[in-house]
Amino acid sequence: MHAAGLAAPAGTPRLPSKRRVPASQPGMADPHQFFDDTSSAPSRGYGGQPSHGGLGYPSPSSSHEAAFLADPMSNMAMAYGSSLAAHGKELVDKNIDRFIPVTKLKYYFAVDTVYVGKKLGLLVFPYLHQDWEVQYQQDTPVAPRFDINAPDLYIPAMAFITYILVAGLALGTQDRFSPDLLGLQASSALAWLTLEVVAILLSLYLVTVNTDLTTIDLVAFLGYKYVGMIGGVLVGLLFGKIGYYVVLGWCCVSIFVFMIRTLRLKILAQAAAEGVPVRGARNQLRMYLTMAVAAAQPLLMYWLTFHLVR
Repeated sequence: MHAAGLAAPAGTPRLPSKRRVPASQPGMADPHQFFDDTSSAPSRGYGGQPSHGGLGYPSPSSSHEAAFLADPMSNMAMAYGSSLAAHGKELVDKNIDRFIPVTKLKYYFAVDTVYVGKKLGLLVFPYLHQDWEVQYQQDTPVAPRFDINAPDLYIPAMAFITYILVAGLALGTQDRFSPDLLGLQASSALAWLTLEVVAILLSLYLVTVNTDLTTIDLVAFLGYKYVGMIGGVLVGLLFGKIGYYVVLGWCCVSIFVFMIRTLRLKILAQAAAEGVPVRGARNQLRMYLTMAVAAAQPLLMYWLTFHLVR
């Protein structure tokens, strides 16, 4: 019998026929599948790497950066900005000496340990020193580390900072320390130094002194007094007022002799080179000016330290 000729008995339920779905070819999507199967894709949880564009699109930020870099006008603007910055840096490097004499400042800090030790000894014991002339090499003074008579800014700067620290120590041992009081001590010392420099420059102008003494030289010479001030305060903290007066008195006399012998060559020697008579009125004014600058150092040393020792 043929299977086609057989009929299902009456009352028997008819089973639905199964339809074969053709297998999809590799690389082809299922026409009846609405969404892609991502079960076999790499995990995109917290540990996975995020996609560049979220849903397969390129990231907006990266696309904008690429468009900006690819724009010719943007490249031209970047090149112009770089050249402008380089030109500004070159202009500042050329004119910086007009505002900050970096080259001159390097000269005043060209010191070494041997020079610092000898210069401190000269400030405390200037009585045995004979040659006070500053050495020159091709009309240029040699660096301080090669000449003990050359002024420097290293010792004055370090002495000023040390003086402020010692003043804070003295105030602390007397239960009088406060940041405001320490700041007042520093600003007072700096104000007196500035006033000294201005007064000396004005006096040199009024007396019409033609000298190679520069403003930085004055700051250096006037800053040497802080060395004696530090010694007086430290000894006063250890041995009381008697030790303070003994050490400060010695340092005051030493700085007076040091300033006289140093400024004498800077002011009076220039007058002698110009042919000014020693007994002349103008030369007498220069001598008085030198004496006044030297005499002001002990007075300021005492004024800035007497209240630190009790």
